[in-house]
Amino acid sequence: MSSLATIQKNGNEVSTPRHTTSRNATSLPRLSSWVEDLFESGMGTGFLSNFNTGMTLPAVNIKENAEEFFSEIAVPGMKKSDFNIDVDNKILSVSSERKEDNTTEGDNYTRREFGYASFKRTFTLPDTIESDHISAKYEEGILTVHLPKKEEAKEKPAKRISVS
Repeated sequence: MSSLATIQKNGNEVSTPRHTTSRNATSLPRLSSWVEDLFESGMGTGFLSNFNTGMTLPAVNIKENAEEFFSEIAVPGMKKSDFNIDVDNKILSVSSERKEDNTTEGDNYTRREFGYASFKRTFTLPDTIESDHISAKYEEGILTVHLPKKEEAKEKPAKRISVS
């Protein structure tokens, strides 16, 4: 036995056949109609149009003490040689680009997998940074950039002035 069911499709109400069993219970829609509805809805096309177009930037922690700033950037799986760190006109740029190409050949198959990863983070440095002495190290997935302050910008301890 068949009846019509009203459903929403692309913002419009549409009547579709609904099949029932002899006990008058409704059955589930066909799998193909679920897939069709998924891709005709905003979710399906929105997902596909944004697939692999976003860029993930690594997380950054910035710490400051009286003598210096430290920037810690979480970039696991990289090598020291993968990083480019530049200072130009008070702009610190940290970037990386890595390409991998693995080809495996066997009895009756060839498999080729390749990957590409890149990022670029830029930071405007305050006037208090001694840009000639910036250094960096990479250890256990964390890139640490050391940004020393100029001597005149360092906090001085309080001192007592006597009255004469």
